[in-house]
Amino acid sequence: MRIGIVGAGVAGLVTAKVLTEVGHDVVVYDRTPDVGGVWSATRRYPGLCTQSPRDTYAFSDFPMPRDLPEWPSGEQVQAYLEAYAAHTGVDRLLRLDTEVTAAVPHDAGWTLTISGPHGAGTDTVDHLVVANGVFCEPSVPTFPGVDEFTAAGGRVLPATELHDAEQVRDRHVVVLGYGKTACDVAVAVGGTAAATTVVARQLVWKVPRFVGGFLNFKHLLLTRLGESLFRYRSLRGIEKFLHGPANGLRSRILDSLGPVSARQFGLRELDLVPTGCFEDIVRGAIGLTTDGFYEAVRAGEVAVRRDRTIVRLLEKDGAPHVELDDGAVVRADTLVCATGFRQGVPFLPDDVVARLHDERGNFLLYRQILPTDVDRLTFAGYNSSFFSPLNAEMAAAWIAAHLAGRVDLPAAAAMRRHVDEQIAFMDAATDGHHARGTKIIPFSLHNVDEVLGDLDLDISRGARVKQYLNPVDPAAYAGVAPRLRARLAAEAPSQEPVAQT
Repeated sequence: MRIGIVGAGVAGLVTAKVLTEVGHDVVVYDRTPDVGGVWSATRRYPGLCTQSPRDTYAFSDFPMPRDLPEWPSGEQVQAYLEAYAAHTGVDRLLRLDTEVTAAVPHDAGWTLTISGPHGAGTDTVDHLVVANGVFCEPSVPTFPGVDEFTAAGGRVLPATELHDAEQVRDRHVVVLGYGKTACDVAVAVGGTAAATTVVARQLVWKVPRFVGGFLNFKHLLLTRLGESLFRYRSLRGIEKFLHGPANGLRSRILDSLGPVSARQFGLRELDLVPTGCFEDIVRGAIGLTTDGFYEAVRAGEVAVRRDRTIVRLLEKDGAPHVELDDGAVVRADTLVCATGFRQGVPFLPDDVVARLHDERGNFLLYRQILPTDVDRLTFAGYNSSFFSPLNAEMAAAWIAAHLAGRVDLPAAAAMRRHVDEQIAFMDAATDGHHARGTKIIPFSLHNVDEVLGDLDLDISRGARVKQYLNPVDPAAYAGVAPRLRARLAAEAPSQEPVAQT
């Protein structure tokens, strides 16, 4: 088939690699001038780095260079992805600086309207893969008073448009949010800004990179045992024990991390202890502590207005300010909104988008890949996780098998019931913080197991046992794609994907 992939980030690159290897004709479109998606130079904010350590944030057959730091910077990750594209030959499939502005389905596939450096045009593909990223568009709140604010010299921008701390030199900066992005930006601009204030609607627990100063968090939470501490929709193996007879011990293990973090960073003295227990961290995903953030707060270089929101923007004494919900007014020459992202597919027709979503806007994707009611369309990377490259790679193998008609799918009605049940479970497990059904944290490995279970290509029991106490090494999955290729080559010629009826 001729396959179009929208997006040249982690998921788009690995999907192009896997599909090309099984014989498809692939073209990858991305509106930016470089590969990387969230790691693109067009989106990188100062201080950006991975949350997962180097050895876990990699493709199975292409480890990150050993000379990189344990938590690589955004620039280093983008360079890694460029090297991966060159190493796999995917770089020859790229059409960068090229935006897909419309994708219209027809009986034989899709007609794409594209816009690039050489003008607008159209292209046709048999199958479309959406890999534009679950964090594709910044979500920036609208504020009353913005005209008055900007007339006074104020500027409102998402974090992804702040590329250099020099942009805010000698300016008063207010950062809205308390996730990793907000804290990264606050630390990064602290040395150049005249003043830096973080406005946090709600404090959340931060995981220390080294719990207690010595235990790398990857040994605690990036293992199968760590994932088992959180209750999945169906229990298996040790999970039955942890959430049964040992449930009290399991809760104490998780809840003990809160007091450890509070003591380690002196959160009580800083009045930055979040409400609720540490286990609630799963409800908003796990945020890694930004190096130097609490130290900057303690030194007075960063101020945190906790449990506050911005109610309006204004001009005061000839300068731009923000007003908080407690009536306080704070100088804000630059307001940086680190307020999350929207998941969207603006290039698809409205009637197609309506069939992709439930009534609340959640994506109806079986295994976070296959729409329940749209043919010739799959999604790559809509299983955002701790191990995003690995999860995306396993999903790419699933897509390749599906296109060959080698995935035994449930009937459409059963598939929809499965998706609805999964969303209902994630609603309860994460208090609705699952990015419209596209974020699977903290159940990353459960997703890998389910995807590979469909393909009968799981890794050995011994390899899985090793992952209970050791951080997951993506190299354990390096044989999945080659085994799939060998199977498809040995079987009958490819057939159309199984009908979704």
